[in-house]
Amino acid sequence: MVIPGPRPVLVPVRGGGFFPVRRIYCVGRNYEEHIREMGNDVREPPFFFDKPADAIVIGGAPMAYPPETADLHHEIELVVAIGRDGSDIEAAAAPDHVFGYGAGLDMTRRDLQAQAKKAGRPWTFAKGFDQSAPLGELARASEIGHPEKGAITLAVNGVERQRGDLADQIWTVKETIAFLSRFVALKAGDLIMTGTPAGVGAVVRGDVLEGRIDNVGTVSTVIA
Repeated sequence: MVIPGPRPVLVPVRGGGFFPVRRIYCVGRNYEEHIREMGNDVREPPFFFDKPADAIVIGGAPMAYPPETADLHHEIELVVAIGRDGSDIEAAAAPDHVFGYGAGLDMTRRDLQAQAKKAGRPWTFAKGFDQSAPLGELARASEIGHPEKGAITLAVNGVERQRGDLADQIWTVKETIAFLSRFVALKAGDLIMTGTPAGVGAVVRGDVLEGRIDNVGTVSTVIA
């Protein structure tokens, strides 16, 4: 190699071991109340954006407040870890491709996202910036099953801001995997962030974020 290679991104797994991350796919607008609060149409099919693997912040480590924004928002999400390759996956077979689940934060430069939407441009700077994906440890599906319901919440400085239920997802995990795998080959090591419930809002330096998904796990970070 002509330069040192990048370090692999490894996410801790509950009970031991690490999950190597290849790609991160993110579902946009998957909870009806969040769609309504953002002023969008509920009946649209799913769409996706991505984040680089090295955007992950692990184990409660602080994330830096990103430059070039004055409106950084939190979004708590269920994260699906793919453990088996597949294309054109049938929804009924989707759980066979899942290694496990976790809780994550899709941090968003909301002002840059609004500018990109208005101009019809990609969301890369709004969504895929450095340290934009704090993530808790993953839980094996073999231990917790495949959660289809359960509270998903986020508190900032101890005050709850977001609350929803996994059962409120417009597109289930099975449907999301099936739809996405029609367009790209999913590989072991991919993560899918499945959308956020209502209650997104701004954070500032010094804020403590604590997310929880019942029977799945937690995620936390401090805005530094």
